[in-house]
Amino acid sequence: MSQPWSPEHAERHLRSLELFGMRFGLDRMRRMMTVLGSPERSFETIHVVGTNGKSSTTRMIAAILERHGLRTGCYLSPHLVSYSERVQIAEHDVETHAFAAAIAQAAWAAERVNRTLSEDDHVTQFELLTAAAFWELARRGAQVVVVEAGLGGRYDATNVIDSTVAVLTNVGLEHTRWLGPTLTDIATEKLAVLDTHSSLVLGAGLAAEVLDLARSIAAERDAELSIAEDAPAELELGARGAFQRANFALARLAAQSYLRHVQIPLSEDAVRVAARATSVPGRMQVVARDPLTVLDGAHNPAAVAAVVESLPELVEGRRLALVLGVLEDKDAAAMLAALLPLCERAWFTAPPSQRALPPGTLLSLARQLGFERAICELQPAGALAAAQSWARAQEGGAAVLATGSVYLVGDLLAHARELGLLAVRPLGAPSGAHSDLGSPGERPEQAEDVAGRRGV
Repeated sequence: MSQPWSPEHAERHLRSLELFGMRFGLDRMRRMMTVLGSPERSFETIHVVGTNGKSSTTRMIAAILERHGLRTGCYLSPHLVSYSERVQIAEHDVETHAFAAAIAQAAWAAERVNRTLSEDDHVTQFELLTAAAFWELARRGAQVVVVEAGLGGRYDATNVIDSTVAVLTNVGLEHTRWLGPTLTDIATEKLAVLDTHSSLVLGAGLAAEVLDLARSIAAERDAELSIAEDAPAELELGARGAFQRANFALARLAAQSYLRHVQIPLSEDAVRVAARATSVPGRMQVVARDPLTVLDGAHNPAAVAAVVESLPELVEGRRLALVLGVLEDKDAAAMLAALLPLCERAWFTAPPSQRALPPGTLLSLARQLGFERAICELQPAGALAAAQSWARAQEGGAAVLATGSVYLVGDLLAHARELGLLAVRPLGAPSGAHSDLGSPGERPEQAEDVAGRRGV
């Protein structure tokens, strides 16, 4: 290759691939790996699949393994602000220039693969991102990589790896158009990542039919099966939200399973340090204190229910304003039914995606549920600023929750970054850091990343 790619060049190239959308099958990805010299074979992997909690669990597994002396990588999706957030080594995002170089290398491979494909076939955005991640993690000398799947598992681009451990967080009715109409159908697609003679680690509380299926598939593939319980109540977590205890318990069990494979004893001291140190951007993330402003990327009824369960501890009796933006393929009515009883006011907005549900539709659904104190504001930053203004004016204080889509959260964080506000942070980071997202300003263009944000 001639000139090195800049981060801006890499992002433009990734955006250009949105036109090709989602395409199932692993043939293109396998060809990409061959052209790149099979980077996915240079490290061992833990594959994380499921409906909710994948990113949190992936980060937590990596944090535990890193504290056992292993050079650990992460591949995450989707990102919030920058594509480079998807690739981590030793718990740090790769540098933007290194990420751009990896994208350039993957684009070079994709160009060669595309020449071998039919005229109407093309390497997708998510495939290119995945190939770039594996190439960069191999270049960095990762010993083990925790890989978060996108949509499903069987035909997900990440399923070119042979994993030592597969992790199933949970299974919900989502993406039924592609994965099937029942929990069993969806679980079958996700559990297809399980390799023979490997280990399968399950999250707690799976539906009986999913648990039966998992046991059957594990037996067929001669895989060791284990089921997580909840984390001890006394364990201090850096990631906020009651739901994170279950995610951490699953991560601990998955890490233990892998460590047993490499004959490293689990250190409870290392587990405790990892628990305190791991934060999850975009999940119960406090980005302002006046008024208290919380961002959470919950994008389906189960994730919203987890937020609703965790909010009281954080909001502490404050009146609540809601900023909600949802994609059109989500169960917005069920999400509203869970959220509106907690709220005094609501602002409905549109995440930056061609698949955004119109705010007017949310308003209509809210009125059908008997909620009238709502306003439509197309721009997410404008909706949040209005909600914050209302909250500041309330006697005794009020809080703001912005949720409904990872797109929405990413857009709000990007807006804060563009305005040069103090770095946004997950709650649990040093208490001196905060940001105020209420300032006016133009919203930056946000990559829609249709294929790459398949888990949204």
